[in-house]
Amino acid sequence: MSEVQEAPKRNTSSAMIAVLVLLVVGLGIFIFLWSSKNSALNDCNAHVENLQKDSIAMNEMMKPFLGDDVSNDLMKDFENMMETYDALIKKDATQSDSLNVQKEKIQNLMSELETAKKGGKVNASLIAKLKRENETLRQIMIGYVKQIDELNTLNLQLESELDETTNELTSTQTERDTYKTQSEVSEAKVKAGSKLKAYGFTSEGLRMKINNTPEPTTKARNCVQVRSSFTIGENEIAEAGPKTVYLQITDPDGKVLQGRSGNTVQTESGTVAYSDKKEITYNNKSVDLSIYYDFNGAEPVKGAYKVKVFCDGQLIGTDGFSLK
Repeated sequence: MSEVQEAPKRNTSSAMIAVLVLLVVGLGIFIFLWSSKNSALNDCNAHVENLQKDSIAMNEMMKPFLGDDVSNDLMKDFENMMETYDALIKKDATQSDSLNVQKEKIQNLMSELETAKKGGKVNASLIAKLKRENETLRQIMIGYVKQIDELNTLNLQLESELDETTNELTSTQTERDTYKTQSEVSEAKVKAGSKLKAYGFTSEGLRMKINNTPEPTTKARNCVQVRSSFTIGENEIAEAGPKTVYLQITDPDGKVLQGRSGNTVQTESGTVAYSDKKEITYNNKSVDLSIYYDFNGAEPVKGAYKVKVFCDGQLIGTDGFSLK
């Protein structure tokens, strides 16, 4: 019975020993790793310290070469770039947003350099950094200069082409206006040349004899009709065909005698009243004709009468007569 109870005790002791061994081994590994990392950290810190010492030594060595002239030259470069960007903005305002971003970067670098100068902290590292930034910004600026110059060159080319096109258009319009004027002059000449002319007028008052035949009279109280006889001359360039010839008689009071109320015709001088009319066929040869106006029982006014003849909307002849 006692042997059975001692067996579990031995098993428990063995497990505890195994756990202790594992803990010891794990602790050893941890101590080894910690020692290795600590050693690496110490080496890194030592390296950093050496680099800082080298940097300090290099800055001390470079002090004679980092005087005001170097920082002033660098500041002048930044200022020149700022002026160039201002000029680029004037050339092309559409790029102002992008250009102002670059100006802001330059301004920050100038402020950094100015602060370092005031604090006596200008060193080789800072100068090297600012020079790198300076060169980067300079290359960006050169790209903008090239781009804007190309755009300006293209704009100038387009303006030149536009001016050339405008000049051609103006020349074409001038030629068109010249041709139009010449055409209008030619048309006016043709129109003037094609105008019919009436001549050989005999305009007179008529009285009726006992046998109902008319004879000329100059007495108003006897006058019952007016007859205007004339010739329309030959004209080869006039338009041939049926034509209407209008007779207008104006009495001494300035009133147009009208055979029928509303007798009007459209002419180049506007709408005019007419006394009577006659249809003819014109074949470019001279035509003799007479047009009559009847007083229809009204007694004519004494004095001078004016006679006008119209055809194709134009005044083609005038005459006159008097009644006493």
